[in-house]
Amino acid sequence: MASFNNVKIQEVSKVTSFSDSITEFSLPLTFYDTYWFNFPPVERLYLYQITHLTPHFFYSVILPDLKHSLSLTLLHYFPLAGNLIWPQDAPKPYIHYSPDDGVSVTVAESTADFSLLSGNGVHEAVEFHPLIPQLVTSDDKAAVIAVQITLFPKQGFSIGITTHHAILDGRSSTMFIRSWSYLCRQLGEDHEEKPSLLPELIPSFDRSVIRDPTGIDMEYVNNWVAYTNTRSLKLLPNVFPNTDWVRDTFELTREDIQKLRNRVLLILNKDDKRDKEPGQLHLSTFVLTLAYAFVCMVKARGGEDNRGVIFGFPADYRTRLDPPVPLNYVGNCVMPHYCTATARDLEGENGFAFAAEKLSDQIKSLESGELKGTKDTLSTMLVWMKALSGEVQGIGVAGSTQFDIYGSDFRWGRPRKVEIVSIDRSGAIALNKSRDKTGGVEIGVALKKQEMDIFASLFVKGLNDDN
Repeated sequence: MASFNNVKIQEVSKVTSFSDSITEFSLPLTFYDTYWFNFPPVERLYLYQITHLTPHFFYSVILPDLKHSLSLTLLHYFPLAGNLIWPQDAPKPYIHYSPDDGVSVTVAESTADFSLLSGNGVHEAVEFHPLIPQLVTSDDKAAVIAVQITLFPKQGFSIGITTHHAILDGRSSTMFIRSWSYLCRQLGEDHEEKPSLLPELIPSFDRSVIRDPTGIDMEYVNNWVAYTNTRSLKLLPNVFPNTDWVRDTFELTREDIQKLRNRVLLILNKDDKRDKEPGQLHLSTFVLTLAYAFVCMVKARGGEDNRGVIFGFPADYRTRLDPPVPLNYVGNCVMPHYCTATARDLEGENGFAFAAEKLSDQIKSLESGELKGTKDTLSTMLVWMKALSGEVQGIGVAGSTQFDIYGSDFRWGRPRKVEIVSIDRSGAIALNKSRDKTGGVEIGVALKKQEMDIFASLFVKGLNDDN
């Protein structure tokens, strides 16, 4: 595998909202937002295959329509064209939009092998980095999103989007992409200058739906200032040095997931010391996928079996709050939930069942109403982040099996592949609903080469193991 550095920038421009009637606007952050505001951004890459794509068609049709439909989308999502700012006289950051604000759009060309990048084979993690735009940040100002559109002549094109974690969670950013792709399709089908957006894609920025009677938002702000030792909107650097990492994508079919579910139940039914019935467990596709991938990750790393392991996931609270938050709410409405263990717990004969039960308990805690942020929630995460560079192994997740990311057809077909590029900066695994298999799951993994070889062997062997 050769290193990748063959992307040429053609232009950088700013796309503004289609309407100039929107006046200056400010939007506060909730405690769900301030929890994440120095966190590294989320980077997603959508790869669209178009055989024999010519530069002429790209620059005369695809690029103009992508820019125009983005402008139309910002008419609905105009706060995303603004910036996160932190004036000296403001106790916490907030989103500010003015009519001349817009989204930075980089246009580039690449001579890389598109089929390799859009396939499931092993390739170097750094190969995706030139296809992802950078968010411009400073101490008192940070862009919300940035976009890069890259042409692969005779092969296709990609859309890379980087989003500020304090402004958008996974559901919000996915809805934004779906809205953009929908309006782009409407340009081609209806030839309208200003097509309308589907009702379910119209965003809500109403911050009054998030209640914070005890002022946890400022606790999180103060925790971040203490952690970074500065009052700044600059984002945290990469958690991992990833220059020698590789990436690969693994899949679980619906049949694989049922096999894993049966395995957990079989193991737990044999355990006479358990204080609850296996039927009480929440063995969803999400839980089983995470448990299986996490165990493979721990085994692939190796090392001392008494080292600590922290593993978990971000939970979406929209439908769990009282009253519920609308599904079209744009912002953050997620909080992380973590389990602690030792490597020995996960590497043992019943490690998979152990992980599934721990994750199930976390899901069950959400059903019992343990949803509110607390003063120690952020400090716990910061301890976890510090531990990542030491003996403790931390594993998280980005994405979800609930989001229809492969439904983002801009008019030239569904994505050939969607990658969450930022997992090689955080050590998380990426989850996506399978592109072609109903009920299946895609799992994106970034690891050192030798660890990836072990992970791949364990992943396949575990599914073929009849015990």
